[in-house]
Amino acid sequence: MTQNPDKPFSPACERNRIPILNVLRPLFAEVELVLEIGSGTGQHAVFFAEQMPYLTWQTSDLAENHCAIRKWVEEAALRNVRLPLLLDVDADTWPIDGADAVFTANTLHIVSWPSVDETLAGVSRVLKAGGLFCAYGPFSYDGRHTSESNARFDLSLRAQNPHSGIRDFMRVCKLAADHDMSLQDDFAMPANNRLLVFRKAV
Repeated sequence: MTQNPDKPFSPACERNRIPILNVLRPLFAEVELVLEIGSGTGQHAVFFAEQMPYLTWQTSDLAENHCAIRKWVEEAALRNVRLPLLLDVDADTWPIDGADAVFTANTLHIVSWPSVDETLAGVSRVLKAGGLFCAYGPFSYDGRHTSESNARFDLSLRAQNPHSGIRDFMRVCKLAADHDMSLQDDFAMPANNRLLVFRKAV
């Protein structure tokens, strides 16, 4: 694949997009509107919107990432992927409401733990009853990492920012429950990642 040198590119997004799609496609079979939190380069948004043309994919991120997302979205010229909203997970109000599903990849271990709480609170606010929240990334279980590489990655994250770090599965599930969402599935993914699926109460 020839890449536009002026367009930001994430090798990780390229590697994980097919495994994530294989999980999301059946889950999103009847979904109309998906909000993506932390769209990054915009690669996931364009790929998933292209592969699931029946739904609308709403990108979002902090302002510094909008240029990259816009380049991917505008070049793809798909009718079902939207330009990014300005979304700070710590904000009291988010610029969207009534999403059928929310997706985020590799964000929960970057933001602080209080911001993980704010993220789940915001997701619960914008999700319709019965809606899905899908979170991709590394997680630990009972305080233990699932691989040596994840343990090293966690140390690297905390060295860069003491507020970052791989999150514990049970703690995330407890937070989700506090915000009216229950775990539906926990999918094993390549490279020692997981895809957690929560459903908002009806």
